[in-house]
Amino acid sequence: MNRAWAVFKAHPYIGNVLGYTTLFASADLIQQSLLGGNAVGIDWCQTGRVATVGFCFHANFNYHWLRALERMLPGSRVRMVTAKVVLDQLIAAPLTISAFYIGSQIDVILFQIQLVYWSTMQVRILSIFWLHKGHISCTCRGV
Repeated sequence: MNRAWAVFKAHPYIGNVLGYTTLFASADLIQQSLLGGNAVGIDWCQTGRVATVGFCFHANFNYHWLRALERMLPGSRVRMVTAKVVLDQLIAAPLTISAFYIGSQIDVILFQIQLVYWSTMQVRILSIFWLHKGHISCTCRGV
């Protein structure tokens, strides 16, 4: 156990990533258990998406953001802590909340991209092909 603790002390980034992933996954499990909205039980796909958002975005963003805040505003006096909290709430909070909701709905977003984007790209590719082959005239000729 002391060896693991030494690794986390030497490399705080690893502990941060593991901590955020565990925190997000366990919070989602608790939320699903308390609300009990799913008749089947725990929605493990949702928990996986929430844990992935915690792992991929929140752990990395918060690790670097809080380090930057500490470098910009060093100290633990009331004035410095207040400034850090205000900056955190004005800058980081909107980003992290947006990332959470976007990441939690990634399957819906990917479905919309698959549904709309690919058909739009096919039309664009075909129209470029038709323009290139001269099937559609784009020049205005004087009368």
